[in-house]
Amino acid sequence: MIDYGNISKTKTTKRFTYSVDRNSTSKRAGSNVLTISTNVGDGQYNVPQAAFTLTVKEAQVLQGFLNDTLVISE
Repeated sequence: MIDYGNISKTKTTKRFTYSVDRNSTSKRAGSNVLTISTNVGDGQYNVPQAAFTLTVKEAQVLQGFLNDTLVISE
C-alpha cells in the first residue's frame, strides 16, 4: 500500500470549494475526507449554501466515474 502521508489541500472556484483532508495513520472516522461546499454567489448564480462530505473510498469511486464518463475526445 502506498503511504501518502498527511494531505490537506483546498481548491476554490467561483461556485465551489473542494477540500481534501487525509491522514494515512489515523483510523478515526472523519479523518480522511473530501468535502465539497458551495460558495455564496455574486448575483450571477443563485446557489444555496450547502456542503457534503465523502470518505476517501467514496471519493475514489466518484473519481473513477468522472474519469470514465468525462472522456476527452481527440
